[in-house]
Amino acid sequence: QVQLVGSGGGLVQPGGSLRLSCAASGSIFSINAMGWYRQAPGKQRELVAVITGTGITNYADSVKGRFAISRDVAKDTVYLQMNHLKPEDTAVYYCHAESALRPYDFWGQGTQVTVSS
Repeated sequence: QVQLVGSGGGLVQPGGSLRLSCAASGSIFSINAMGWYRQAPGKQRELVAVITGTGITNYADSVKGRFAISRDVAKDTVYLQMNHLKPEDTAVYYCHAESALRPYDFWGQGTQVTVSS
């Protein structure tokens, strides 16, 4: 099993920045990739950014150039630096881990990000 604890959300004005953190524990060796998804009210959950075990990253088109995902292997933690935030970035952000162990997908508890003036 993999446990994920996300943190760092909050209220920020448009144009501002936030950094989300996701600490993993448990069967760390089984993780192939970690990332962040988000879900806005009335919308489906969508991929924001992902980083693989070899450091390859991928981003949703809507956040390219504004968000950056990184990892601290020593701390088993993944970060999402969010810059130039827009109101449409408002959502609950969920940390995700893709694992070789069933049920293969593990989720953090979600952290609210609100971008508003």
